[in-house]
Amino acid sequence: MSVPTDPLDEERFTFQETKGGLVQIAFNGKTVTRLTGKLARRFLNKIAICDARGRQLVMAKATGHFKHGNERSVKSK
Repeated sequence: MSVPTDPLDEERFTFQETKGGLVQIAFNGKTVTRLTGKLARRFLNKIAICDARGRQLVMAKATGHFKHGNERSVKSK
């Protein structure tokens, strides 16, 4: 019997801040969202106070690509 893993424990989301204040968020190495201005500053403030799992959650929420509801859950027999 395998224990289902928490997707937030895997570091699938990454971000990069540019000199111009742009924040790019990537999922598995592919850019999925770009934040600018007030949204970028708010994002960076949230990221600064989080642990690794919290950062993954903040990035997942910022992208909107997390848990659409169509994922299948693992059923144990």
